[in-house]
Amino acid sequence: MTKTRTEYTEKMKRQLDALNANMDALETRASEAKADARDKYKTEMAKLRHQSKLAHTKLDEIAAAGEAGWVNMVAEMDKVRDAFVHSFNSFKSRV
Repeated sequence: MTKTRTEYTEKMKRQLDALNANMDALETRASEAKADARDKYKTEMAKLRHQSKLAHTKLDEIAAAGEAGWVNMVAEMDKVRDAFVHSFNSFKSRV
């Protein structure tokens, strides 16, 4: 079954929102770490926030794309999301 653009963007938005909520929780845990680790965590969180922004920008592009064009953007969006998820999980495992 082929998803519509609306279904795809809503699903992707839910996934990104969940990741951002989890990042907020991790950021709270990281802020409670010792000072030297906290600085490293802040740097990593900045990278994750940047990836989140890239993913949301890409999602906005898909939402604004023409009916025929958005399908061609799905693979790129999936790669951006997957990179964000990978980075998040990597960071999460170290906190």
